Amino acid sequence: MTNEEILAQFGPREAMEYDVVVVGGGPGGLATAIRLKQLAAQKGQEISVVVLEKGSEPGAHILSGAIMDPKALSELIPDWQEKGAPLNQPVTEDAMVFLGEKSGLRTPGFLLPKCFDNHGNYIVSLGNVVRWMAQQAEALGVEIFPGFPAAEVLYNGDGSVKGVATGNMGVGKDGEPTADFQLGMELHAKYTVFAEGARGNLGRQLIARYQLDEGRDPQTYGIGIKELWEIDPQRHQPGFVLHTAGWPMDGGTYGGAFLYHMEDNKVTLGFITGLDYANPYLSPFEEMQRWKLHPNIRYYLEGDEAKGIKPAKRIGYGARAITAGGLLSLPKTVFPGGALVGCDAGYLNVSRIKGSHAAIKSGMLAAEAAFDAIAAGRQHDELAAYPEAFEKSWLYAELNKARNFKAWFKKGLFVATLMNGFEQRVLGGNIPWTLHRDKPDHLYLKPAAQCKPIAYPKPDGKLTFDRLSSVFISNTNHAENQPAHLTLKDASVPVGINLAKYAGPESRYCPAGVYEFVKNEDNSERLQINAQNCVHCKTCDIKDPTQNIVWVTPEGGGGPNYSGM
Repeated sequence: MTNEEILAQFGPREAMEYDVVVVGGGPGGLATAIRLKQLAAQKGQEISVVVLEKGSEPGAHILSGAIMDPKALSELIPDWQEKGAPLNQPVTEDAMVFLGEKSGLRTPGFLLPKCFDNHGNYIVSLGNVVRWMAQQAEALGVEIFPGFPAAEVLYNGDGSVKGVATGNMGVGKDGEPTADFQLGMELHAKYTVFAEGARGNLGRQLIARYQLDEGRDPQTYGIGIKELWEIDPQRHQPGFVLHTAGWPMDGGTYGGAFLYHMEDNKVTLGFITGLDYANPYLSPFEEMQRWKLHPNIRYYLEGDEAKGIKPAKRIGYGARAITAGGLLSLPKTVFPGGALVGCDAGYLNVSRIKGSHAAIKSGMLAAEAAFDAIAAGRQHDELAAYPEAFEKSWLYAELNKARNFKAWFKKGLFVATLMNGFEQRVLGGNIPWTLHRDKPDHLYLKPAAQCKPIAYPKPDGKLTFDRLSSVFISNTNHAENQPAHLTLKDASVPVGINLAKYAGPESRYCPAGVYEFVKNEDNSERLQINAQNCVHCKTCDIKDPTQNIVWVTPEGGGGPNYSGM
């Protein structure tokens, strides 16, 4: 049954009214909610705010490196330290190393651009920070509904956003309601703020409907694959931050990696691959695995019996797309009845590999605009004060300095390193020129016949692993009897075009083994979608060369349940 048929049979949906509905319980969404309640308390007014979170709890789907710049958090909650915010490990040392297959060249500190200076920042589990922010929001009176994904945007007759509807529960794989069926509910608001993270399901619909990206560069993305390890105390250096570039990527493919030493003998390892890569044989997951084999990385993970050093243990895994286009790809962030904040819009500063401070700041700016509008008796119009405040903020100045960072990498690693260093170190971000991008990531993929297959080493189960064992430790789970949330516009395209022309790239770019080409009895091939493995990274929605795959929200609470990530 279609959603319209379900509504005709079981409707109407129950509706709840709020002043502001926030879609997404990450840093941007929670900052929006917290700021709204703070302003209401300061002005002695009432404002009703609800946050919808598709994960089983706030933080369950949050994945980031992460080094956190506390600037925005200090503006939002000045006494965050006294209130126990889990920013426990300050950065003590930065290193940038260019890797060859067996070698490593460390950049002298005096040559490091300012964007790689992490003095005053903290190595955090962003999921834990978000859980703490959710507690602060609830203490202020914000309602948080975990396990309730916003599945549909609702519109008023004049075309403005009215609110959202949550997904139906208890629909079987065949699309028919089961005995456990529950109709979704509608949440109406004077303003609806969308904070779904990178490539938000509703955010991308809003960008298309209101043409918010008109006149902007196409958005570009990366996929970040992360592992959490517990290492021997003798190899642990609390607060040490290591970034690498070069191997295993070739000079024409954007990518980089990090290794951060957290507290309690934990290190977080991550590998970011630009989704504008050209070779369909490239596998971001496999690139991450072989990166760990480099002597500079395996040093921290391998044991040494002679020195009494125990082998490290992998305790967490996850993956998430990140927005990387920066200021030049930032869409218009307001439309009648709502706004985009955080990575749903694309505020991440890719030169600093940081987005949480930008998400918090953008959420605060949107909240201030929405509060003033509601106090003035307005609703469902454009919050023009939000983008105007952004253009006067320190966040705009920061992103403007880094506006060319990602675009330089289309010239190759050497040119990008040279020019980004010159722009940031010599010019101090006062850049007189602008580089533009002309096409989205999926159009960079070349036919397989023009590319060379990549031979990746087999996993050893000690330093390197396969996808399924990785997904297992992400605690990913979806209700088994539900429609696949990874949908195809045309079921013939995966084999007829993607496999025939591009050697089936979805079987490689997915970090969770969702897409698998299998043989039928007649020896023909078909695409099998293992939707239960999905970690909600959104890579398929971005990189599919025909844009035939559309990621939609699964049943509430499904997906990863990250711990300490």
